[in-house]
Amino acid sequence: MAGVLEKLFSGKQQSDEFTDDYVEISARPIDKSGKAKVVVRPFIVEDFADIKPALDALREGYTVALINIKPLKDKDLVELKRAVSKLKKTCEAIEGDIAGFGEDWIVVTPSFAQIYRGMGGEDLQPSPEQ
Repeated sequence: MAGVLEKLFSGKQQSDEFTDDYVEISARPIDKSGKAKVVVRPFIVEDFADIKPALDALREGYTVALINIKPLKDKDLVELKRAVSKLKKTCEAIEGDIAGFGEDWIVVTPSFAQIYRGMGGEDLQPSPEQ
């Protein structure tokens, strides 16, 4: 063991045992042109366990998740709240963004994307005086 540590910290040229060629592999999905790809992926949540694939994809960092919550909403509101809470916590952890749109969909983005919520945060509904 001491011999290995001496080789690592000696600053001398290491033996071939430690200088083998290596290949660096990127964790980012890459298209044929060599550019990183972002994947927009739909998910359907019928019970709490169905959010795991969406959470795993979000943690990888290159997926925008479009999540249909209607089946779970129709089935069990308590489980829906639990699932949405888990999505929110994961979103905070990855510094992403989360928003509902329509009655049955949630979109969750990685940290490099932001969800558009209207111009200047103003309500898009017409005011009563119009």
